[in-house]
Amino acid sequence: MTRNVDGETQRLREEEPYPGEEVLRGALGAAYPVFAEFMAAIQGGGFGLVPEWRYYKDGQAWLCKATHKKKTIAWISAWDGFFKVSFFFTARSGAGIAELAIGDALRQDFVRGPAVGKLKPLVVAVRDTDPLADLLTLIEYKKRAK
Repeated sequence: MTRNVDGETQRLREEEPYPGEEVLRGALGAAYPVFAEFMAAIQGGGFGLVPEWRYYKDGQAWLCKATHKKKTIAWISAWDGFFKVSFFFTARSGAGIAELAIGDALRQDFVRGPAVGKLKPLVVAVRDTDPLADLLTLIEYKKRAK
């Protein structure tokens, strides 16, 4: 396991085992029911995202890519006791974030956050159900964004 600068520990760093339900329960702990609720919402409920877990050797971790048709909407990663949902926007696709009905803190995180190359990330750490509505708003926005 590797800690980031905030002292958070990313899980699922080994190629084996595949991150099935049991492995994810162990990694996410008390946040697993929230994760299960989030995954059920994005796969159904008109969102129709397809999650795909893959081990990425360059980052040495399992990540879940959530796609709609061929478009990548979000990346999901497992951390010690929580999960993160990451969105990446171009200058054009991120222009409407300021008008979305999401929490002010998320909006500010996006505005103040640094770009990574031509993309600007918005990363949401999820420990409980509080950010779920904002995440679903971001997913709907990302699906429509050009």
